[in-house]
Amino acid sequence: METYKNVYSNGEVIVTYEPCRCIHAEACAKGLSEVFKTSVIPWIDLEGANTNKIIAQVKKCPSGALAYSKVKTKEFVKDFVI
Repeated sequence: METYKNVYSNGEVIVTYEPCRCIHAEACAKGLSEVFKTSVIPWIDLEGANTNKIIAQVKKCPSGALAYSKVKTKEFVKDFVI
């Protein structure tokens, strides 16, 4: 789900993307292509894998362009995503 540019959530985690920090190493797409798709828009689809796999892949981002926050409550998601 995408509502604000570069902010995505599956209800369990919020993933943000800062394009100005990205070095385009494609580590995200190579490591979890079910979620990080370089050929479609929106290019992040958090329904493609479970939350633990998503978090593990985001942690491997070499530039720090991808970040995550665990969702604590539905209101937390609404503050960032809706």
